[in-house]
Amino acid sequence: MTTPATLPRATALIAEDEPLLAAALQADLAAVWPQLQVLATVGDGHSAVRRALELQPDVLLFDIRMPGQTGLQAAAELADAWPEQGSRAFPQLVFVTAYDQYAVAAFETQAVDYILKPVQRERLKKMVQKLASALTDQAQPAIHSDNHNDSNPASEAIAPANTAPTPALLAQLSALLAQAGADLAPQAFHNAVPPRLTLIQASHTGAQGSALVMVPVAEVLYFEAADKYVRVICPTREVLIRTPLKELLPQLDAQQFWQIHRGTVVRAEAITRASRDEAGKLWVHLHTYHPHHPDQPPHRLPVSRLYAHLFKAM
Repeated sequence: MTTPATLPRATALIAEDEPLLAAALQADLAAVWPQLQVLATVGDGHSAVRRALELQPDVLLFDIRMPGQTGLQAAAELADAWPEQGSRAFPQLVFVTAYDQYAVAAFETQAVDYILKPVQRERLKKMVQKLASALTDQAQPAIHSDNHNDSNPASEAIAPANTAPTPALLAQLSALLAQAGADLAPQAFHNAVPPRLTLIQASHTGAQGSALVMVPVAEVLYFEAADKYVRVICPTREVLIRTPLKELLPQLDAQQFWQIHRGTVVRAEAITRASRDEAGKLWVHLHTYHPHHPDQPPHRLPVSRLYAHLFKAM
């Protein structure tokens, strides 16, 4: 076991919306991991993503419940935005939560760790040991690469290691987001299985004033979150609704509608193909079914890393 004196030097970012809890966590970490430098503390999920990309710390400690964007959503956005060929590997990720439903046994053995509030010193020590081991293992390829570079002047042509999140981490984040979506759904959804949505009622403002329009779900190509609304895209029209995407998802048939991004759900039958661009970004191409414009190019939508596994060859 690594002793406090032999723990690796590392940097961290804390995202916690309660300043007193953030200060207490930083003090506890200083006591059990003196070599850890906390680069910054932030109070919301959007700031956590922005600062993590700026600072690129070794460790992220994200509170799950934060204003604006949850810690889970922030981690998912960060995982999608983290560069694949950067100079820093994706940080070790720890969720801080007061909610036992997230503290499942799967955390213990997979890519993401957790600590419960109030933080217990012994549990914190265990987490630090796990992080130290992961950071040490992560550093070994880099050390080997540095030694190789010293002996090979032409090594600048060697491509850098992939620094994107691992498939194991992406899979666990995807599962946690799905669980969180169920946990945070309206109480009515917990009391009974929500009925399948077949008709969408949306307000529409045109030259003749405002009207209520009915959109059959069977016509929808995809749903896309946009600020306080969700865009409902059909072959011949587009409407806006106020129902959040997380409330729509339980009402849609998961076999027919696939979530491909945290803000996008697409009809599977509308997808003609998936491809990667020169930067390695995955996109899906949709058949528009537009009767008046048969030559119109298909829609192209980005696929988050969390959902890339949906598009592997059978």
